[in-house]
Amino acid sequence: MAPGILAPEPTFTISPMPKTSKEKHNFGAIIENIDLGSISDSDVKALANAIWTHKLVVVKGQKDLLPIKQWELVTRFDPKAPLVHSHGDLKTFNKQGGLLSRGRDVFGIPGAENVRLIGKGYQGDDHFGLKDKTVHKELAHLWHHDKLPEEVFNDGHTRFQRWHIDAPLYARDPAWFTTLRCFKRPMEPELTIHWDDGSDQTMKTEPGLTAFISNVQAYDLMTDEEKRVADHSWVEYAPHPYQWMGSCKSKSSGLGLVNEGKEKTLEELSPYDEKYVKRYPMVWVNPVTGERAFMVHGICVRRAFMRSSVDEEPSVVEDLKEIRAWLAKIQERVLRPEYVMLPKVEEGDIVMWANYQMFHTAVDYPDHYGARTMHQANIGASSGPVGPVPIPMSV
Repeated sequence: MAPGILAPEPTFTISPMPKTSKEKHNFGAIIENIDLGSISDSDVKALANAIWTHKLVVVKGQKDLLPIKQWELVTRFDPKAPLVHSHGDLKTFNKQGGLLSRGRDVFGIPGAENVRLIGKGYQGDDHFGLKDKTVHKELAHLWHHDKLPEEVFNDGHTRFQRWHIDAPLYARDPAWFTTLRCFKRPMEPELTIHWDDGSDQTMKTEPGLTAFISNVQAYDLMTDEEKRVADHSWVEYAPHPYQWMGSCKSKSSGLGLVNEGKEKTLEELSPYDEKYVKRYPMVWVNPVTGERAFMVHGICVRRAFMRSSVDEEPSVVEDLKEIRAWLAKIQERVLRPEYVMLPKVEEGDIVMWANYQMFHTAVDYPDHYGARTMHQANIGASSGPVGPVPIPMSV
């Protein structure tokens, strides 16, 4: 991967994300004194370097940024990448998106179609050329196996939707970064996120925010033996993975699937090309800091190739229950309130994060709280993730 070249000193201001003494997450920064609509090439490099280094940044004061300028910034982060959103054009996304496109409206901004309008509720009489649009979406927790009663949700009891990376996991590599611009969101009342997994874990949040955990911290919490296995192992994702698992249901924490055997067979999927099936290392190395992150998108894994050294013949694991149990043991350690961040964003702020280090999820709120308007943009990377040990070509 090529982005690890040190950038020159930025002209903008970077400061640590504030946190309380109870919070243990170790990522995040605030960026100020920058105009993303007229950013120089050197500051683009410096901003990219800041995202790789801090893993997540909130860029303040971008109320006047045009959607096309958000897309142009995304392409300047990775100028060798194909000029399309990481999930493809909207026609392809709506046809093959499976879980990702089901039950919600996704609109491209006219003139900047790779910038996606996401949110809920009425978006106004004219939102950058989208006339009188109301974004309809099913409740974020409806795909959870254990249902959340509507009256409980309306009283402010919510959940994490789906912990994930922004990645098609077929045909295109994951975007290095995702950018999410806040136009509007309700600021109150406060909600309580419940894990609803028997652990009694909860945390407070304002409505309309996105939650994040660091998979660098997940890696740091692994045992030496787990790290040795993960460093040398890899996974294979299903073709059209969100179709493949589209009938499955999630755990109530939003992390991982309940094992019900509802995955589609390969014959039931849309036509696919074997050369586009993705195999990625379990551990991804940050090209700037050298940090290692345990980056397995467990809901889409079809097979795992396990080994603990370069000389060992990998064990091919196809039992999904076994794969998911091994992943859950590792990933659930970092899914605790002290490691979860919900960075506060106001109108005009843009949150940007490194997809190769982070998991994130939506957190839904009752419709009567008000409308939410966000612009999301990323681009399928020109080069994919690199592990500490290369995947053998012959397996």
